[in-house]
Amino acid sequence: MNVDAPATQCHCHQESDEAALFSQLDILLNDYKDKKGALIPILQYAQAIFGYLPESAIKKISEKLNKSYSEVYGVVGFYSFFSTVPRGKHLIKVCLGTACYVRGGKAVIESLKKILKIDIGGTTEDRQFSLSIVRCIGACGLAPAIMIGNVVHQRVKPSKITQLLALYSDGN
Repeated sequence: MNVDAPATQCHCHQESDEAALFSQLDILLNDYKDKKGALIPILQYAQAIFGYLPESAIKKISEKLNKSYSEVYGVVGFYSFFSTVPRGKHLIKVCLGTACYVRGGKAVIESLKKILKIDIGGTTEDRQFSLSIVRCIGACGLAPAIMIGNVVHQRVKPSKITQLLALYSDGN
Protein backbone atom coordinates (compact mmCIF):
# COMPACT_ATOMS: atom_id res chain seq x y z
CA MET A 1 0.00 0.00 0.00
CA ASN A 2 1.43 3.38 -0.94
CA VAL A 3 1.16 5.82 1.93
CA ASP A 4 3.54 8.39 0.49
CA ALA A 5 0.87 10.92 -0.38
CA PRO A 6 2.00 14.50 0.23
CA ALA A 7 1.52 15.40 3.86
CA THR A 8 1.50 19.16 3.37
CA GLN A 9 -1.29 19.65 0.87
CA CYS A 10 -3.39 22.75 1.35
CA HIS A 11 -7.08 21.84 1.29
CA CYS A 12 -9.76 24.46 1.42
CA HIS A 13 -12.71 23.26 3.43
CA GLN A 14 -15.23 23.61 0.66
CA GLU A 15 -17.75 20.82 0.37
CA SER A 16 -16.60 19.73 -3.10
CA ASP A 17 -12.99 19.48 -1.94
CA GLU A 18 -14.00 17.51 1.14
CA ALA A 19 -16.07 15.15 -1.01
CA ALA A 20 -13.04 14.55 -3.24
CA LEU A 21 -10.92 13.74 -0.19
CA PHE A 22 -13.50 11.28 1.13
CA SER A 23 -13.67 9.76 -2.34
CA GLN A 24 -9.93 9.03 -2.15
CA LEU A 25 -10.41 7.52 1.29
CA ASP A 26 -13.31 5.35 0.05
CA ILE A 27 -11.16 3.92 -2.73
CA LEU A 28 -8.43 3.04 -0.27
CA LEU A 29 -10.87 1.52 2.22
CA ASN A 30 -12.52 -0.61 -0.44
CA ASP A 31 -9.14 -1.91 -1.59
CA TYR A 32 -7.76 -2.70 1.87
CA LYS A 33 -10.74 -3.27 4.19
CA ASP A 34 -10.21 -7.06 4.34
CA LYS A 35 -6.43 -7.04 4.69
CA LYS A 36 -4.89 -7.79 8.07
CA GLY A 37 -2.82 -5.01 9.61
CA ALA A 38 -4.26 -2.33 7.34
CA LEU A 39 -5.46 0.04 10.07
CA ILE A 40 -2.26 2.00 10.66
CA PRO A 41 -1.37 2.38 6.95
CA ILE A 42 -4.95 3.49 6.25
CA LEU A 43 -4.75 6.05 9.06
CA GLN A 44 -1.41 7.28 7.68
CA TYR A 45 -2.89 7.68 4.22
CA ALA A 46 -6.00 9.40 5.58
CA GLN A 47 -3.83 11.85 7.49
CA ALA A 48 -1.80 12.49 4.35
CA ILE A 49 -4.87 13.40 2.30
CA PHE A 50 -6.68 15.44 4.96
CA GLY A 51 -3.61 16.91 6.66
CA TYR A 52 -4.92 15.48 9.95
CA LEU A 53 -7.53 12.90 11.03
CA PRO A 54 -10.95 14.54 11.26
CA GLU A 55 -13.56 12.76 13.38
CA SER A 56 -15.65 12.03 10.27
CA ALA A 57 -12.72 10.18 8.65
CA ILE A 58 -12.07 8.17 11.82
CA LYS A 59 -15.77 7.18 11.90
CA LYS A 60 -15.72 6.14 8.25
CA ILE A 61 -12.55 4.08 8.77
CA SER A 62 -14.02 2.33 11.81
CA GLU A 63 -17.23 1.52 9.93
CA LYS A 64 -15.48 0.17 6.83
CA LEU A 65 -13.04 -1.94 8.85
CA ASN A 66 -15.80 -3.22 11.18
CA LYS A 67 -13.93 -1.90 14.21
CA SER A 68 -15.35 0.13 17.04
CA TYR A 69 -14.78 3.87 16.93
CA SER A 70 -13.02 3.66 20.30
CA GLU A 71 -10.59 1.02 18.99
CA VAL A 72 -9.62 3.15 15.96
CA TYR A 73 -9.48 6.33 18.02
CA GLY A 74 -7.35 4.49 20.58
CA VAL A 75 -4.76 3.75 17.90
CA VAL A 76 -4.86 7.38 16.76
CA GLY A 77 -4.36 8.57 20.33
CA PHE A 78 -1.57 6.11 21.07
CA TYR A 79 0.76 7.11 18.23
CA SER A 80 2.11 10.66 18.40
CA PHE A 81 2.44 10.72 14.61
CA PHE A 82 -1.32 11.04 14.26
CA SER A 83 -3.14 14.31 14.80
CA THR A 84 -6.86 14.97 15.22
CA VAL A 85 -6.41 18.72 14.80
CA PRO A 86 -5.22 20.51 11.67
CA ARG A 87 -1.47 20.98 11.60
CA GLY A 88 0.47 23.87 10.23
CA LYS A 89 2.31 23.88 6.95
CA HIS A 90 5.59 23.54 8.85
CA LEU A 91 5.82 21.09 11.75
CA ILE A 92 8.44 22.14 14.28
CA LYS A 93 9.83 19.30 16.41
CA VAL A 94 11.93 20.41 19.36
CA CYS A 95 14.31 17.76 20.67
CA LEU A 96 14.21 17.22 24.41
CA GLY A 97 16.58 14.27 24.53
CA THR A 98 19.17 14.48 27.31
CA ALA A 99 21.82 16.40 25.35
CA CYS A 100 19.34 18.90 23.89
CA TYR A 101 17.60 19.38 27.22
CA VAL A 102 20.87 20.01 29.07
CA ARG A 103 22.13 22.38 26.38
CA GLY A 104 19.07 24.62 26.32
CA GLY A 105 16.21 22.78 24.64
CA LYS A 106 13.73 24.06 27.21
CA ALA A 107 14.72 27.68 26.48
CA VAL A 108 14.27 27.00 22.75
CA ILE A 109 10.75 25.71 23.40
CA GLU A 110 9.87 28.74 25.53
CA SER A 111 11.13 31.08 22.82
CA LEU A 112 9.12 29.28 20.13
CA LYS A 113 5.98 29.34 22.28
CA LYS A 114 6.36 33.06 22.91
CA ILE A 115 7.10 34.01 19.29
CA LEU A 116 4.47 31.73 17.73
CA LYS A 117 1.92 32.41 20.49
CA ILE A 118 1.05 28.70 20.75
CA ASP A 119 1.69 25.90 23.20
CA ILE A 120 3.07 22.42 22.59
CA GLY A 121 0.68 20.61 20.26
CA GLY A 122 -0.71 23.91 18.98
CA THR A 123 -0.91 25.44 15.53
CA THR A 124 -0.57 29.11 14.66
CA GLU A 125 -3.74 30.92 13.57
CA ASP A 126 -2.40 31.26 10.03
CA ARG A 127 -1.67 27.49 9.98
CA GLN A 128 1.96 28.11 9.09
CA PHE A 129 3.50 26.34 12.11
CA SER A 130 2.70 23.55 14.55
CA LEU A 131 4.84 22.85 17.60
CA SER A 132 5.72 19.47 19.09
CA ILE A 133 8.35 17.77 21.23
CA VAL A 134 10.42 14.72 20.34
CA ARG A 135 12.83 12.75 22.51
CA CYS A 136 15.76 12.52 20.08
CA ILE A 137 16.50 13.49 16.49
CA GLY A 138 20.04 12.13 16.40
CA ALA A 139 21.92 15.42 16.54
CA CYS A 140 23.13 15.08 20.13
CA GLY A 141 26.62 16.42 19.44
CA LEU A 142 25.14 19.62 18.02
CA ALA A 143 22.46 20.24 20.62
CA PRO A 144 20.06 21.87 21.07
CA ALA A 145 18.43 20.80 17.83
CA ILE A 146 15.03 21.22 16.21
CA MET A 147 13.46 19.96 13.02
CA ILE A 148 11.29 22.09 10.82
CA GLY A 149 9.70 19.73 8.35
CA ASN A 150 12.52 17.34 7.47
CA VAL A 151 15.33 19.85 8.01
CA VAL A 152 17.42 19.59 11.18
CA HIS A 153 18.65 22.87 12.67
CA GLN A 154 21.54 22.48 15.10
CA ARG A 155 22.93 24.60 17.94
CA VAL A 156 19.70 26.59 17.97
CA LYS A 157 19.76 29.71 20.09
CA PRO A 158 16.54 31.19 21.46
CA SER A 159 17.70 34.64 20.31
CA LYS A 160 17.85 33.39 16.68
CA ILE A 161 14.38 31.77 16.52
CA THR A 162 12.74 34.71 14.74
CA GLN A 163 15.37 34.64 11.98
CA LEU A 164 15.03 30.88 11.64
CA LEU A 165 11.25 31.02 11.37
CA ALA A 166 11.50 33.75 8.73
CA LEU A 167 13.09 31.17 6.42
CA TYR A 168 9.78 29.28 6.44
CA SER A 169 7.26 32.11 6.44
CA ASP A 170 5.07 33.39 3.61
CA GLY A 171 4.96 30.50 1.20
CA ASN A 172 8.50 29.20 1.65
